[in-house]
Amino acid sequence: MAQAAPGTERPPRWKKWLIAARPWALPASTMPVVFGTALAVVVGGARLSLPRFLWAIATMIVLHSAANMLSDVFDFRRGLDKDVTPVSGAIVRGWLSDRQVLAGSILLFVLGAASGSLIALTSGRELFIIGGLGLAVGAGYTLLKACALGDLAVFLNFGLLGSAGAWMVQTRTFSWLPILWVVPMGLLVSAILHANNWRDALSDRKRRVRTVAGILGDKGSLIYYGILIFAGFLFDPALIVIPRLAGGRLQPMPWTFFIVLLALPGALKLWGRVVRRAAPRHPMDFIILDGATANHNLAFGLLSTAAVLLEAALKWR
Repeated sequence: MAQAAPGTERPPRWKKWLIAARPWALPASTMPVVFGTALAVVVGGARLSLPRFLWAIATMIVLHSAANMLSDVFDFRRGLDKDVTPVSGAIVRGWLSDRQVLAGSILLFVLGAASGSLIALTSGRELFIIGGLGLAVGAGYTLLKACALGDLAVFLNFGLLGSAGAWMVQTRTFSWLPILWVVPMGLLVSAILHANNWRDALSDRKRRVRTVAGILGDKGSLIYYGILIFAGFLFDPALIVIPRLAGGRLQPMPWTFFIVLLALPGALKLWGRVVRRAAPRHPMDFIILDGATANHNLAFGLLSTAAVLLEAALKWR
């Protein structure tokens, strides 16, 4: 078993496993479920089932925690995770061995798959497809990340699939609407991972780990990051205005989605950080860019959900 660093305090067992699951990352996966549920009720006309919503959230938490733990195991074994940081898991801290965390990850994947299958039995066969794809992406995330497909993996699991699955849990029908409308949130989750990989690009290259950041290089990563954090401020207004002007079959977003522009100052602050990455105002600005991006993603997600709820309030007034 891995040993704790000299002089460090060993926490109780429950805390070791809590840290192993890295719960601070969970908003990235649960926010699309909240958003998709709100869409199902307000736009899809479903009657809210609180038990099914909580069931879906719990299943997502279990599967995300399983993926986090499995990722930590592979990163530790490949020598990518050696130094303790504020967001490190339990292996590198010496609290749990990689074998223990691997066993815990497998157990959570089994429980999550069983839970998801039970939900799908009462939600339609399409949810089996969505859930199965999400499970495959989550279990294979570490391999996908090493092949520069990590950004795509989180975009799918913590964006499109999470929202679509939540919609189906409530409506019991499939729709492309929650997939399309959650795209900006999915891009921001990709921005979180890209910020992490951008910071670690040099060390990843030395260990022959391919990421989008490593392929693009520093300047390319800057452009890519800008696209990821700003695209939503063009995407949502486009879905508000263009369908109304075109008069086609595509359902327009409610006008209330203009509220997401309140998150624009946060995006501009993030942009300022990356532009000044060579000479940051604060030493940790670029190092903790992934955490700052995660906070921005949460703010954008909450505003998007608020837009849905505000639309409901205006309808019911």
